[in-house]
Amino acid sequence: MRFSVITPNYNGEAYLEKTISSVIFQRQQGIDLEYIVVDGNSTDNSLDIIDRYSSEIDKLIVEDDTGPANAINKGFDAATGEIVSWLNADDLYYPGVLHRVNSVMSRYPAAAFCFGVCLIIDRNDNEIRKWITRFKEIFFPLSGRFTHQCINYISQPALFFRRSGQEKAGKLDENMVAAWDYDFVLRLWRQGGAVRIKGAPLAAFRWHESSISGSSYDIQFREELESVVKDAGPLAPQSIIHQGVRWGIVGIYSLMAQHRTHRS
Repeated sequence: MRFSVITPNYNGEAYLEKTISSVIFQRQQGIDLEYIVVDGNSTDNSLDIIDRYSSEIDKLIVEDDTGPANAINKGFDAATGEIVSWLNADDLYYPGVLHRVNSVMSRYPAAAFCFGVCLIIDRNDNEIRKWITRFKEIFFPLSGRFTHQCINYISQPALFFRRSGQEKAGKLDENMVAAWDYDFVLRLWRQGGAVRIKGAPLAAFRWHESSISGSSYDIQFREELESVVKDAGPLAPQSIIHQGVRWGIVGIYSLMAQHRTHRS
């Protein structure tokens, strides 16, 4: 089974090398990997880092873009693998993850995508916000389109999907600021459903204050609600539940932000 992994990047030199290394390491287990890097004409040292790994990068696109969703959509156009994913330039895959995905997706040929545990890490790769990860895992046994409409419990770095499903679901909505991945997954559910990969974490999401979720969480959760209303209808139980979830999570995130401000 051939994999296409897309890394969008713009001035991501701080963590880019770790991201690239975590992707190309997957080849050591015999994975047929097509690695696509889409850089938005970075002005830092990103292109020097990318050049050092040029022999491991199968397709490189360097041109202006309008943001990460636009860059990832370019990667979709270039991808030829049966299974596609994207890994942002500050996130990580753990060793053997694509081998595990290959095994699961081979056993469930009708599934449009699979997902698993994704840790949250800090600038030094240490796990943080463990309670958020454990909270999301509570919903794994109840996984389904209805559940995901109620609450976003799937972390994007640990998401892997069939290219055929992506082509039917469409591309990322480039008009969205922060929740285009959630909106995309809602559309993927309609293309064959999902399989959960049990066991050890698949990936790690790096949280920092300049990340989208760190700086735009209010916009993110508003856009998530709008996506659910569009997908399920404004009066659907899922939309009503998600409205309550949104305000609860935004309230918690606001308190956390205030705590960080006072502590600093």
